[in-house]
Amino acid sequence: MKTLSLIFLSVFLLGSFTATAQNAKKHYKAGEDFIMAGNYQDAVDQLSKAVDLEPDMDKAYLARADAYEHLGMLADAAADFDRAGTFLDKKPEVFYNAGRLYYELGEYDKSIERLDRAIALKRNFVEPYLVETKVYLAEEKYEDALKSIDVALTLKETTQNYYYHGIVNEKMGNLESAESDYANAVTKDRRNAEALRALADIRIRLSKTDFALQNINAAIQADPDNTQGYVIRSKAYVKKLDYPKAIDDISKVIILSPEDPEMYYIRGIYYQEFTQHNNAINDFTKVLLLEPENADALYKRAWSNEQVANYKDAISDYEALVGLSEYDVQAQILLKESNARLFELYREANKPQIVIMEPVPRDPQVMQFPKDSRNVIIKGKLLDESSIKELKVDGLAVQPTEGEEGWEFLAALDIENKEDILIEVTDIYDNTISTRYTINLTEVLPPLITIIAPYASENNIIYLDSDDPNIYVEGRIEDESLIETIMINGVLASYIPGEINPGFTANLNVMNQTRIIVTAVDVFGNKTEAVFKMNKEAALISDNNPMGKTWAVFIENSNYETFASLDGPSKDVTLMRAALAKYQIHNVIHKKDMSKDDMERFFSIELRDLVRSNRVNSILIWYAGHGKFINDRGYWIPTDSRRDDEFTFFDINALKASLISYSKYVTHTLVITDACESGPSFYQAMRSTPQERSCDDWQATKFKSSQVFASAGYELAVDNSQFTRTFANSLANSPNTCIPIEAIVNKVTSAVAKSNQQKPKFGRIDGLEDEDGTFFFISKDY
Repeated sequence: MKTLSLIFLSVFLLGSFTATAQNAKKHYKAGEDFIMAGNYQDAVDQLSKAVDLEPDMDKAYLARADAYEHLGMLADAAADFDRAGTFLDKKPEVFYNAGRLYYELGEYDKSIERLDRAIALKRNFVEPYLVETKVYLAEEKYEDALKSIDVALTLKETTQNYYYHGIVNEKMGNLESAESDYANAVTKDRRNAEALRALADIRIRLSKTDFALQNINAAIQADPDNTQGYVIRSKAYVKKLDYPKAIDDISKVIILSPEDPEMYYIRGIYYQEFTQHNNAINDFTKVLLLEPENADALYKRAWSNEQVANYKDAISDYEALVGLSEYDVQAQILLKESNARLFELYREANKPQIVIMEPVPRDPQVMQFPKDSRNVIIKGKLLDESSIKELKVDGLAVQPTEGEEGWEFLAALDIENKEDILIEVTDIYDNTISTRYTINLTEVLPPLITIIAPYASENNIIYLDSDDPNIYVEGRIEDESLIETIMINGVLASYIPGEINPGFTANLNVMNQTRIIVTAVDVFGNKTEAVFKMNKEAALISDNNPMGKTWAVFIENSNYETFASLDGPSKDVTLMRAALAKYQIHNVIHKKDMSKDDMERFFSIELRDLVRSNRVNSILIWYAGHGKFINDRGYWIPTDSRRDDEFTFFDINALKASLISYSKYVTHTLVITDACESGPSFYQAMRSTPQERSCDDWQATKFKSSQVFASAGYELAVDNSQFTRTFANSLANSPNTCIPIEAIVNKVTSAVAKSNQQKPKFGRIDGLEDEDGTFFFISKDY
């Protein structure tokens, strides 16, 4: 029974195997039929079923490789030939086909391995040698390629073998040998258009142009649709300088391939060589539309633009090429030539211009420096259409830097014992300028501007005493040099040009204006622009003030160099200014910490000019600070006085002399000093208690008065002055709208007497005109 079962199983397996083999053959046969019918995909399907059923069916692999190749599936085809080779390892054709396909795939190592195996199986097998030649050509292994094609040609002298032998020789630079090979290829097959084109091309290079034309015409006749034939013939025509025919041939190619940038480029070259630059520009433009970063086309178009004097577009193309050079190898090759062409296109013959910025020039060829200068800085700008190649300042090389407007430079020089400075500039086109600048050592301080009328305070506030929009402005300029221009609100002021420290005047309309701008420039270019704000509060003071225009002048000396410093003067002046705030005071001048020179200048010149120019009617001068009474003479102590040097004190008789010089302009003068007695040489004391005058007494206000009211002490000032405190309180607390100075004197004298201090002195200033008038304090409510 067991034996019977084994027999039955063997018969079953044999039957199954026979059935599988029959089914595999059936699928193979169907695949073969599909290949014959050109239905390659169905063939692949059937043949795949066949090898699935019978994996060692070598002929199915070969057939499927054929179908795959027809479908363009070269990798699958090559793999099937490899599978077939495992079964047909003695068949050189199988390995040849695998090597051929791997060559097509660019897998050159696999190709050579299969081809070598085919040759090993069959030494006289020509086809593997030819494919190996192609592989070595692709790898640029020309010596190996020559060995392979030599063997192939030895085995069989075919048109193809001669043709490839020619290609190898051409690649190796053996042009005459290549010509012979191509000629032999044509001899073997006179309709071999490929060989004819190669032969024509090599003969053009060997300057056998007529023979080349015969060959290429034959090639075109044999293969009229191959555009390469027309390209090669165009080269022959160019050799014969027959550019119209060359251009015509490329135009035929462009009709067949209208989007081929290479053809437009070649025709552009022909147009360019034929000096038809506008046509060349059009063709290069078409190339760049198809390939925007084509460096060769950019360069060629730029050159043609140059030839038709279209320099703007030429420059644009060269600059675009320079921009491409960072990323494009060909652009890098053309970069040097492009830069050279740009250099020539930008060439100009204009000399650079030198603009000196520091020191600020007053004359085109003069440099002004401060007196006693040795090491100086020169700052300038170079204006030129081109880059600067070289800059020398007095023989020293200086490197300029490119700025927004030209080239800027900075040079440090030692000008000791020099009379001039030479600046030499050369641009990249060797345009050169040399300029010699004379050195002029001058003062560099800007002018000092002072407004005298209307009065301007130290913080540049002008006090106007009228609403009249037209004002008269008078001032003075102080400068070491002559003044070139004086402008007031853009209007040229009147002054004497050749005068040192000139005065100036101008009539201005200041309606709807809040400030006056005075600009003064000296002959060395030193400039001052002073802004004065206008204060019109004084214009509101009543016009019926019997004292007329009234000014108060405070001298506050507190911070002494050798005498004890004081806090009192500051407090006293503040107290008095507050008390006077309710009275018609048109202007207040407040001077602090004055030296002797300051005091002498102020009283003898500045105050005189201010009083005269501003037509002041009444003036109050108040001194707060240290004083001295020596040998019946009173002194005010300037802040720079020395304790043991009487000469450094300010003699108030000098004040009297100053007051005399402008008393003709002033009706009422009142000097008040809370420092010390003035002395008999300064004033005439009153012999009785002052009689208080009435504001209704027209003679008291209209007739001149020159009065002084001084404390009677002989010692230095103190910080707590009964004199000033009573004076200020008398003004601040009085209900009257008009207060004569005599009323204040009586109150102050009484208060001082009660505090056991010496009686203050009140009288007329000796030597000044006095017509028995007096000084009134007129309230703003008057």
